[in-house]
Amino acid sequence: MIQVKIKKVNKDAKIPHYATHGDAGADLFATDDARLIPNVPRAIPTGVALEIPEGHVAYVNPRSGLALKGVTVLNAPGTIDSGYRGEVKAILINHGEYDYFIRKGDKIAQLVFHKFNEVFFEPVDELSDSERGSGGFGSSGK
Repeated sequence: MIQVKIKKVNKDAKIPHYATHGDAGADLFATDDARLIPNVPRAIPTGVALEIPEGHVAYVNPRSGLALKGVTVLNAPGTIDSGYRGEVKAILINHGEYDYFIRKGDKIAQLVFHKFNEVFFEPVDELSDSERGSGGFGSSGK
């Protein structure tokens, strides 16, 4: 378990929380009403800022209930690095046919945390062979 410091940057913000024990994603909530016009991205404020420990990252993921209605996180997952201290916003898009309305306090996305390894990139002239080689999109079968 990691400890993440959180600050409300909007008085109406709700602290993210897990709906049930064992969930991977903590619900994020909208601080304002918003209208999502089909196929027009919009950054929806959550009213919170985070202090994520170094070596960890937070991802803003879609909610399955909204995705079923055609509303999703456009840059899924949205990456929040440990050095970022600004307000968390969810970039949502409505892939549906009609406008979708978000109300202040609605669950709009999920926040998932991961530990990661920072890597060192070693420039080389050649890479070792592998079974797949340079085969790209669709090269490993259907």
